[in-house]
Amino acid sequence: MHDPGRSTVAEVPANYSPQRGKGRAVLAWIAFLITLAILLTLGTWQVQRLHWKEQFLAEIAERHVATPVTLGDIEAMAAKGEDIEYRPVTVTGVFANNKERHFFATWQGKTGYYIYTPLQLADGRFLFVNRGFVPFEAKEPEMRKQGQLTGEQTITGLARARLAEKPSSIVPDNDLSKNIFYWKDLDTMASSTGIPADKVVPVFVDAGNALNPKGLPIGAVTQFDLPNNHLQYAVTWYGLAAALVGVALYALFRRKGDRPAS
Repeated sequence: MHDPGRSTVAEVPANYSPQRGKGRAVLAWIAFLITLAILLTLGTWQVQRLHWKEQFLAEIAERHVATPVTLGDIEAMAAKGEDIEYRPVTVTGVFANNKERHFFATWQGKTGYYIYTPLQLADGRFLFVNRGFVPFEAKEPEMRKQGQLTGEQTITGLARARLAEKPSSIVPDNDLSKNIFYWKDLDTMASSTGIPADKVVPVFVDAGNALNPKGLPIGAVTQFDLPNNHLQYAVTWYGLAAALVGVALYALFRRKGDRPAS
């Protein structure tokens, strides 16, 4: 039963300290502002990345249909720090078929290998050319003898930059004993064939769609479907920021509503 002599106003705890309450409120607001700043920064960064990726994809689309340049042009661009990725190039030389390296890959749902064969140039250097894809059962050269091109060849394809390091810790180590590469380590690809480091051109070339005898290797395997999820990420971060503001406003108004009347 209600005691008529007892106040209905919420009682203040005996150990309540106004200063302590204000201190907690200040810390809560500081944490709120820091978190909000982080979320907004991440969202803005993703917007910037989105603009960069869209520009990069547009440049790639223009590059791979441009007029092919010489290998000398590509090397000059690389020496100046310019981006050489996906730029059309034409090279001439003789394939060292006995030194080909096999890069584990999938192509149109099939498991197999990209065949990287050194192309010996007129100046004595070697350029590793990704001639294309062969299915798993055609890994060994004996299974595709007609595709082992001999004599001087002119290849038109796309320049590709070398990798400075393994792209991820989850990528397996290259298996030299089985001649299976899981990442394009140019130095190791060259040294495992006995080619001196000073005789290696420091770029790759992906061969184009010129047909090889018996159809192997299958050329033009360069993939351009680069992921572009930055808009989705930006919306996520901005959405979290908006939700955080909503929670803060709700807490603020509720605090005001629960404050006892004077």
